Amino acid sequence: MRIPWGSDRGSASAELVLLAGLVLMFALAVVGFGRIALANQTVQSAANAAARDASLARTTSDAQSNARDTANAALGSSGIYCRTLTVNVDTSRMDAAIGDVGTVSATITCNVELSDISLPGLLGTKEITVTASSPVDPYRERR
Repeated sequence: MRIPWGSDRGSASAELVLLAGLVLMFALAVVGFGRIALANQTVQSAANAAARDASLARTTSDAQSNARDTANAALGSSGIYCRTLTVNVDTSRMDAAIGDVGTVSATITCNVELSDISLPGLLGTKEITVTASSPVDPYRERR
């Protein structure tokens, strides 16, 4: 049996192989971008918690240590691994006069590890920086 050159025989298999590769790449891209979005949301939540804990402290040194401890605990329990983690706390408006509302801000910078996702372009780390603020009770006792 002779197959003519213009035959479509076997073309469905080739199309299926190409289509399967494209679908797999699309699925990996969705997983990769979902992972980045989850990490961004987790870092935002950790910054909110850190700012809130810092605003409840009585002194600026307690505020900074509380914020760092809270950020480490929040990120550690979420399953997001940061290659480097930096927590900066701004307590300059913490000691406002009684009756004035002061604020405490926490800025978290996390380099999220992406090496476990095998998708070209998403290797290494992604730096996520988030800042959150929390008001200080204007009528709390001052030291």
